[in-house]
Amino acid sequence: MAIKAMDGLYLRAAAIAENIANSNSRSFHIQTVDFEDALRQATLRGPDALAEFKPSLQRAAEAITGGDVRLDLEMASASATSLRYSALSDILNRQMQLNRLAIRGGQ
Repeated sequence: MAIKAMDGLYLRAAAIAENIANSNSRSFHIQTVDFEDALRQATLRGPDALAEFKPSLQRAAEAITGGDVRLDLEMASASATSLRYSALSDILNRQMQLNRLAIRGGQ
């Protein structure tokens, strides 16, 4: 599940970067990636649903965004996304260290 979450966070970071890069483009439509609820539901449905889960880009509703990229919100979202990705990476790294330790018999 952590790897699927990292996939979603990676895609979100890419969407944020694109939003920031195109902030001055008049015809650009803000992109979002909201995957947490769908990932939670896939986890509850079982391993097959989790294996098939794939986060995706969505076009943000103009009524919510006003059609303009808010750089302050994008930067805050980028920071939060980066922190979450880093935390998951750290968790996976520690899990791999524990597995390695168990395979070596505690040595």
